[in-house]
Amino acid sequence: MTQPVISVLMPAFNVEKYIAAAIESILNQTFANFELIILDDGSSDGTAKIIDSYSDIRIKKVFLSKNQGLVSARNSLVSMAQGKYVAFLDSDDIASSQRLEEQLQYLQSNNLDLCGTDHWVLHQKTGKIKRSKQRHSDADIRAMISVCSPLCNPSVMGRTEVFKKTPYLPGNDGAEDYAMWVNLALEGCTFGNVPNNLITYRVHANQISQVQNSNVNSIFDRCRAKYLDSLGIGVELTPRRLPWSDRLKTGGQFLLELNKKIPGISVGANYQIYSRFQFRSNGIWTPFTRTERLLISIFASLCGKFVY
Repeated sequence: MTQPVISVLMPAFNVEKYIAAAIESILNQTFANFELIILDDGSSDGTAKIIDSYSDIRIKKVFLSKNQGLVSARNSLVSMAQGKYVAFLDSDDIASSQRLEEQLQYLQSNNLDLCGTDHWVLHQKTGKIKRSKQRHSDADIRAMISVCSPLCNPSVMGRTEVFKKTPYLPGNDGAEDYAMWVNLALEGCTFGNVPNNLITYRVHANQISQVQNSNVNSIFDRCRAKYLDSLGIGVELTPRRLPWSDRLKTGGQFLLELNKKIPGISVGANYQIYSRFQFRSNGIWTPFTRTERLLISIFASLCGKFVY
């Protein structure tokens, strides 16, 4: 087999119900020049047996006798990658058949270091499925890092050298993706999201991010503080729910500072960010809070356009 263009990386742990669908979704890609590296992280169910049943020459299999954790699994997979690009897919998610082809084209045509995609969110218990709400430009993604993780990790594809240079950091399980995006942003990497739904992201009770969530908020707060400090934005402006009189000053100042540091943020991204300063379920006040959000977002985006 010649050197692959893309290395698809799939960590797996106790996912016997879902992993076959994940594997099949990669094997059925319209873009064929890839390797699929699957790492079974010490599963105690039938996951390893299902992985071992596949004989496709593009699949490389790694079986660990003891669970090492998701951060270690992701880093191990990156270290084994032979392709120019790596594409992540978790073993309980599903890629559309054109995912690799479309994402590679988007990555190359926009000269990006890495990009995610729009995606479907499938709630396994209820069967409900909804579209994700992603921002797509580099500026918007950098801005959204101030309040959330703007890339869906199992939808990400990027240059292999980026991930080999900057590994996932231990101690961040449950929020390792957010910590990674912060570090890559600080290193000047360029981001994007393909504006097409190219994976189905499955939400279920046994999901790693659902099980290991006790320290997620503290990890997120620590990483966000690091990111805002790098932008020169004071901790006193950190987005949080505030009364009307306080948020006009604090939220407005935060957006102005953010748009000065990251020119080109869209009104839509500013709108989403400012909502973090507002309370939910405003009842009869909802039209007014939305108008407030829109006006401040427009003003912040206009100010950002005059930064050179």
